Amino acid sequence: MNDEMSPDDSWALETLAIRAGHRRTHEQEHGEPIFPTSSFVYGSAAEAARKFGGEERGNVYSRFTNPTVHTFERRLAALEGGERCVATSSGMAAILSTVLALLQAGDEIVASRSLFGSTVSLFDKYFGKLGIATRYVELSDLAAWEAAITPRTRLLFAETPSNPLSEVVDIAALAEIAHRHEALLAIDNCFLTPALQKPLALGADLVIHSATKYLDGQGRAVGGAVVGRNKELEEVFGVVRTCGPCLSPFNAWIFTKGLETLSLRMRAHCENAQALAEWLQAHPAVARVHYSGLAEHPQHGLARRQQSGFGAVLGFEVKGGREAAWSVIDATRMLSITGNLGDVKTTITHPATTTHGRLSQPQKEAAGIGEGLIRVAVGLEAIEDIRSDLARGLDALI
Repeated sequence: MNDEMSPDDSWALETLAIRAGHRRTHEQEHGEPIFPTSSFVYGSAAEAARKFGGEERGNVYSRFTNPTVHTFERRLAALEGGERCVATSSGMAAILSTVLALLQAGDEIVASRSLFGSTVSLFDKYFGKLGIATRYVELSDLAAWEAAITPRTRLLFAETPSNPLSEVVDIAALAEIAHRHEALLAIDNCFLTPALQKPLALGADLVIHSATKYLDGQGRAVGGAVVGRNKELEEVFGVVRTCGPCLSPFNAWIFTKGLETLSLRMRAHCENAQALAEWLQAHPAVARVHYSGLAEHPQHGLARRQQSGFGAVLGFEVKGGREAAWSVIDATRMLSITGNLGDVKTTITHPATTTHGRLSQPQKEAAGIGEGLIRVAVGLEAIEDIRSDLARGLDALI
């Protein structure tokens, strides 16, 4: 293996996740190093001038040039099949940087109605103040997407599968609509990761990640990333360089190491989630299960075509509204009651009062966030133990 660790075109995703992006230093290290430094030293004033002026490639300041961060960026770009990746301090910072880079006052966004609550707040409250309007449509309704586009639309934004109802949109068809109207398509690939879905290969222009979730996989750090073409990513890089929502070297190192086991973890997550969804579907206290791996799911066929797995996040509705949902959650002893996900530990939450709690009641109703809805991000514990922990509360509702 040469020191550049240049990815071979024939490498599989599992190999890229372990080998891509690492450029060995003169120390000839085997593991990826961490560079916890704010600045870099030059051999001469002339060299410093060339690097600060962009005439010579090299590190300038860790807000926008850090070797450890670059390793993570190169590796994730290789996994997603993108020309470039820009890492950010969080998934929300990735969305913020993308919109600030590519849109301006008077432009419009068309987005899926089932976005994460904080994303809706960012679009409506903060981008709205800047004169960037957002229209929301049903995720799977392609006709609604097309009807919402105006001459000012510059970006289509979707999470697929959605949180927490596991809704799916046809990415290739949505990309065709976006490009016909000279707009960009950004797909939040947080729930599936490149191990299970490749939005760029399906025609999307940008992929957004909360690296905090499955890219890390163990709930250790917060970070985000944008992947796509050099043209758009250079603009995103400009925002990160100037505004400073940068990823720390230590967190970048954690994410880089997390990617090494991404494919293995996602397969195991999917296996557990499928088993849990089928068990929940048969439980008499459960009114409905939302998981695209179930044959009854409205977009099951589409999910099978554009994904290589169905992910770890599922939602289920219990009979009895909020009181029943809270009683199920409170009865758990092993599952972690938290709004986060993407961990090896199974997490459980009540979306209407946590992750989507800041939405208005009409927004919740439009997004299908009912009071009886529970979200479970299925971890890697033994499936028997996960089922037993949920059964404690569910059986009590019968």
